[in-house]
Amino acid sequence: MDSATHLAMGIAIGGLATVDPAFQTPDISMLGLMGAMVVAQQAPDIDTILKLKGNGIYIRNHRGLTHSLPFLLIWPALITLVFGYAFQFNWLHLFLWSCFAVCLHVFVDIFNAYGTQALRPFSRQWIGLGFINTFDWYIFGSHVLAVLLWMLYRQPLIIFGTMYLSLIAYYVLRYSIQRSVRRSTIRLIDDEVEEIMISSTSHFFQWRIAVITKDTYYVARAYRTQVTMLEKFKRLPLPMEDPIILKALEDENIRSFLSFSKVYRWQLERLSDNGYLVVFTDLRYRSNGHYPFVAVVKLDQHLHIHSSYTGWIFKQGKLQKKLYLDEHYL
Repeated sequence: MDSATHLAMGIAIGGLATVDPAFQTPDISMLGLMGAMVVAQQAPDIDTILKLKGNGIYIRNHRGLTHSLPFLLIWPALITLVFGYAFQFNWLHLFLWSCFAVCLHVFVDIFNAYGTQALRPFSRQWIGLGFINTFDWYIFGSHVLAVLLWMLYRQPLIIFGTMYLSLIAYYVLRYSIQRSVRRSTIRLIDDEVEEIMISSTSHFFQWRIAVITKDTYYVARAYRTQVTMLEKFKRLPLPMEDPIILKALEDENIRSFLSFSKVYRWQLERLSDNGYLVVFTDLRYRSNGHYPFVAVVKLDQHLHIHSSYTGWIFKQGKLQKKLYLDEHYL
């Protein structure tokens, strides 16, 4: 989920934690308790700092190690040491509530299309179920409303318990809609489907769809459960005998993109200066007729890597500046 939602979730968990008798003594610091739960909710996303080292490193590692099984205990232990010592909390109870906050963070991230490597070190597979958007108005709004009601009426068990029950029902609803969209998609494709990736959007009834078959990639969208096919592309394997492609695959940004993207098309084009441009386009995120998530590498005529980029491109000028391309090219 996004940072704002995790912040709201942390405050809500802090409010719910007040039902614990260990946090009901007169000298308890509510500010300290709230701070501990907010930090616990935000801690797994500390890897966002990797953006400072470039998009390639960030894409490859975000929601990886910091969301893994060992860190479900490491983060609560660190938070307990700091806040338990600073505010004289009951360490065991603080550790258990911190565990709940950290585990809930990782758990809800699994339902986004981006996913997490939550099973590390046993598996590096990305787990992303895709039926909850990174920012969901209902999830965010329900937390904000619950926190406001708690501040007014001080009934944390009733208020937050009702909120969590409603969220469980909401997740079940979103999952059932996604399943219906999947069945509708399969009926439209006259080919053996290998994999379907269905991801939610910020609009409740709209879905993005990418389908892999033996020879074709399909891109579609759905409104409610009605699916519309938008584009299809021939599924072309990378020509591993091509020295240009082999050189492009040495680039860190390209490797990061390929480690993350499940369905993409590639293009190799000759530039006017006799160099080459290799473009990889993720097909899962089509928006307004455009595929914004790309990886691009520019090579000179001697196959030396001149520049590269991976990330989200919504304006052509941005990529031109990143790769030092002439304006007429893109």
